[in-house]
Amino acid sequence: MTFADSLAQREASHSKLEEREYWWRDHQQWLQACGYMLRPRYRPGWTPSWHGKKRWSFECEDGIAMSYDNQLDATRVSDGKMVTLKRIVKSEHPAELEILEFFSSDAIKDDPRNHCVPVYAVLPVPETEAQSYQYSLFSGSLTTLLLRQLARNIAGNVMMDPSAMYPDMYHPQSFLYDSLDMKGSAKHYSRTERPTKYYYTGFERARRFSEYPHLLVPSASGVPEIQDHSSLYQQWEFRTDIYYVGRTIKVHVLLAFSGLEFLDTLVADMMEYDPAKQPNIDMVVARFDEIRKQLKGRSLRSRLVPKWREEHSLVKAWKDCRHACRMIKYAIRGYSALPTPA
Repeated sequence: MTFADSLAQREASHSKLEEREYWWRDHQQWLQACGYMLRPRYRPGWTPSWHGKKRWSFECEDGIAMSYDNQLDATRVSDGKMVTLKRIVKSEHPAELEILEFFSSDAIKDDPRNHCVPVYAVLPVPETEAQSYQYSLFSGSLTTLLLRQLARNIAGNVMMDPSAMYPDMYHPQSFLYDSLDMKGSAKHYSRTERPTKYYYTGFERARRFSEYPHLLVPSASGVPEIQDHSSLYQQWEFRTDIYYVGRTIKVHVLLAFSGLEFLDTLVADMMEYDPAKQPNIDMVVARFDEIRKQLKGRSLRSRLVPKWREEHSLVKAWKDCRHACRMIKYAIRGYSALPTPA
């Protein structure tokens, strides 16, 4: 197959919905009646906007398929806010909706320790037992409140709400942060200029306990080292979560960037195989707060240098200089070295 044939085949495949998108297309009018509008790709009678034009599918807003089978972006008609819809099958994940609604309840939704993604509405699907609900765009974080209520499902579910950094938002299915119309990069600010809030999402395997600690065989999906030591973790289910958080920080932060060595010891202790030697969540939070207090402004404003690629000396010098100028500008304008969302 030639490159031209491959390209033509790809364009043809993008011109029709994938099987996993059918459910959303078939429920578009019902969702619209509930007050949520899906993008043109999922509306009745959709015709690819690039047909008859000198554009590729990936250059067009409706040329990108959904990323997850059970989640899709939508616009709330009442105020134009972008939200995410998630389809939940209660028979598969019976506790997920209950837990999400608990963290969105009036009693704790405004608790500063609560970083669980908020639920705006629950929409019972008429013809099935499935429950579909919507929640704010992105999610994920670690709090004492969270870890004393849940267990078994922390790894890989740390996400952010980009609305402060991207006031006009970007295309929700674009990995390049393109504008909503895919005609250029979306307008954006840095995290220092517009601090963002991180949330925790993904409660499919989570459970809520009335006491702490609770005995439960840990869910060690995809983490061989936990599976190898599962007999130890059966005694302290929440310690599995602490391990997952430590592993997430190590893999996605410490192994990715240099200059964060001050976290090495804490993360290593969080990943201690023996739960009896592992700090509990209150200890983790206290130690992290102490580390943060000891860091000076210069350290907090230093540039994170990626480890996955080697920088040429001239490139490094140029990036260091550019970063220093930016930090001086931020300092003059009064931006905190430790940005905190309002």
